[in-house]
Amino acid sequence: MVETRHCEQQTAMSWPCAGEGGRTGDWRSMKPVLDPAKCIAAKKDSIVCMLCWVFCPDNVITRTAPPEIDLEYCKGCGICMEVCPSQAITMVPENEGQPALNVEETGCDV
Repeated sequence: MVETRHCEQQTAMSWPCAGEGGRTGDWRSMKPVLDPAKCIAAKKDSIVCMLCWVFCPDNVITRTAPPEIDLEYCKGCGICMEVCPSQAITMVPENEGQPALNVEETGCDV
């Protein structure tokens, strides 16, 4: 019989863990960026709002003030941005701020 983790829940429920799908952050095209100046939790220095944490399907957002996003496992789905009431999260291109690769670095013929 396979042992399951004990989470002391009285009912059956899904409880995702970061990394269950493997390191997915290396193939996304957009990444979330949090602006602490707009974040309700950061401004109040308290665990309030936290809709980004509640709705993240991969459990990669911490329940802290301000929340942090683990980009190693974030797929870039944008759900956190959609549910944020203060528009504190924006999706930016994955390679924004990084120099473009040349043909020799990528190994591709363009």
